Amino acid sequence: MTIAEPLWLDLVKHSNEGKYGEFAKNFSSSLARAMNQVEAGHQFANSELARNLAEDADFIGTIRRGEHVTVLYRQKSTSKPGEWLGRLVLGFENDEVRIFGASIF
Repeated sequence: MTIAEPLWLDLVKHSNEGKYGEFAKNFSSSLARAMNQVEAGHQFANSELARNLAEDADFIGTIRRGEHVTVLYRQKSTSKPGEWLGRLVLGFENDEVRIFGASIF
């Protein structure tokens, strides 16, 4: 939780600001290669949810699978009612914690 929370909050901040380069700065190399910058930019520009995430999220728990840890959050929006499930997948790459997956459902 200590490692994941600043990473999640950083993703939320940069998603709200629409700054894809900053949003992706902690991605693993495999995730960075898989992300399409044009598509991500389109999502930032056109998704009301992606640009209006509440800055506070509730930690739900973790799930460990092999070399990765999935961290789950209850995420809210500042413009849409309801709650979403935030998922952050962390692992090591070159002895550093990196993001291997991030999504909101």
